[in-house]
Amino acid sequence: MRIAVNTGGGDAPGLNAVIRAVVLSAINEGWEVYGIRDGFGGLLRDSEYNGEGVVPLTAEIVTGITHTGGTILGTSNRGNPMKWPQEQPDGTVIEIDRSDEIIEEFRKRGLDCLISIGGDGSLAIARRLRDRGLPVIGIPKTIDNDLGSTVTTFGFLTAVETATDAIDKLHTTAESHKRTFVVEVMGRHSGWIALFAGVAGTADVILIPEIPYSMEKVFEKVRWRYEVGREFAVVVVAEGAKEIGGKASFIEEAKPGQEARYGGLAEKIAHTIEENCDVETRSLVLGHLQRGGQPISYDRLLALRFGAAAIELVKRGDFGSMVSLDPPDVRSVPLGEALAKRKNVPVDGDVVRTARALGISFGD
Repeated sequence: MRIAVNTGGGDAPGLNAVIRAVVLSAINEGWEVYGIRDGFGGLLRDSEYNGEGVVPLTAEIVTGITHTGGTILGTSNRGNPMKWPQEQPDGTVIEIDRSDEIIEEFRKRGLDCLISIGGDGSLAIARRLRDRGLPVIGIPKTIDNDLGSTVTTFGFLTAVETATDAIDKLHTTAESHKRTFVVEVMGRHSGWIALFAGVAGTADVILIPEIPYSMEKVFEKVRWRYEVGREFAVVVVAEGAKEIGGKASFIEEAKPGQEARYGGLAEKIAHTIEENCDVETRSLVLGHLQRGGQPISYDRLLALRFGAAAIELVKRGDFGSMVSLDPPDVRSVPLGEALAKRKNVPVDGDVVRTARALGISFGD
């Protein structure tokens, strides 16, 4: 067997651990492993990599990478081969489907299976390639933790640790200066990071996409803090949170080959709080800090388990599947089932109820 592996979409702590597990598990079967660089870019733009768009992966290459952040293969969230941006003679950019080239290049190289490590976008691409006859195994990766059919995804809890640490640090400066801080964390459609980090970091307000908020309710909580002598407040917002009847905040609209970029929400909310509550307010966007750094031990272990499980699926010929955490085991689910429904925060779930019991406001 000649196994190909790629990493697509946003990076997440634990990607290198998955790559290492895939490579070592495959080598133990007597198979060869090849890495596709930058999502699918290595198959589509091999000339730009001086003929090294697809590189052999050996035990020596993956030695010592379990604890490292990022991905040794590189990644891209602008490399969808079904929506590849192509500039026209008049300067406009359109999207074209280059999936035929992917499949042709894959077969020309004598590759037998693709192990695709990614979130909903990357795995949707993998599923479409599978529908066109390419043997594919999926490994779920997203710090947003919004993929269905798996209890959790690697990288999520490391991102929560990063966000919680930032919130802890903000508490001290907020109290010292009698300020309100608005912290924006990742979470376009699901508020898992904001919820977990906000509760663990004892935020006063948490705003998530699943619970539309009213700024008046946010004002009430902030004013109350100052009225009772706690002259500071910490507000945690997921980037995709929306006001009741409102829309998400974007800093860049969608264009060919690229989705719209969320952002700017923390600054808007901070400005509105300062104007309406007459308190000094600052905003902080954690951004890609949540994707970087070493994975915590839990995410390393989960990533290694996922990588080894993917090779087991290859051995069984269980193509078109995704590995999934179903405690205490890792099992497989069809890619279609895994992508059928986004995993959102249950608004009446235990963590939300815990937050409300602690007096945390969701702006509703």
